[in-house]
Amino acid sequence: MHMFAVLKTGGKQYKVSSGDVLRVEKLAADAGEKVQFNEILMVGGTVGTPVVEGAAVQAEVIDQIKGEKTINFVKRRRKHSSKRTKGHRQQLTLLRVTDILEKGGDKSGVKAAVGAGSVAGVAVAAAATKKPAAKKAAPKKEAAPKADAKTAAPKKAAKKTDGDDLTQISGVGPVIVGKLHDLGVTTFAQIAAWTPEDVAAMDEKLNFKGRIDRDDWLKQAAELAKG
Repeated sequence: MHMFAVLKTGGKQYKVSSGDVLRVEKLAADAGEKVQFNEILMVGGTVGTPVVEGAAVQAEVIDQIKGEKTINFVKRRRKHSSKRTKGHRQQLTLLRVTDILEKGGDKSGVKAAVGAGSVAGVAVAAAATKKPAAKKAAPKKEAAPKADAKTAAPKKAAKKTDGDDLTQISGVGPVIVGKLHDLGVTTFAQIAAWTPEDVAAMDEKLNFKGRIDRDDWLKQAAELAKG
């Protein structure tokens, strides 16, 4: 009777015997390379708690393959609903079991089987264990000379208070206010007095395409101009 073992990899369990060929979630290994599974839940008549200490299953990588294509249906919840299908083929590793070890697996020296998605995490963890190089002390900066009262930096100019707060018009935000100011528009009265030609020109300059009429800027501006 062949010895068997139950190993765990990629979140799944596999019952294997020497010589078995199986497909597992993609491992970080090349074809022809030998790998070892160390998470053994059962080997022969020994049941792990949760794993069997020192037990291992060794296997040779045959090839990196893709699984059967699965179709997922995606439905969008919109006014005009639609459906689409999305195909997916899982990345797998095909391998052949070569040896089942009841003990001594922790000293075999064979490369541990690691999922391809875990390689980056392992590299990051290894990098985290390296001690950072000692930083060189930065040279002290000489204190800047105090400025004379006469040469002190001038005070910032007070903000301009001319014009109305155009953000009170619904649909006008700070960005639009800046553009209007650049075009010389600063008051409610100016907007209220726009002609249809002015509205068309502003639509072009602000790239609004009818928004001024939709939000009724002229009516809002006229009411705000009255106070």
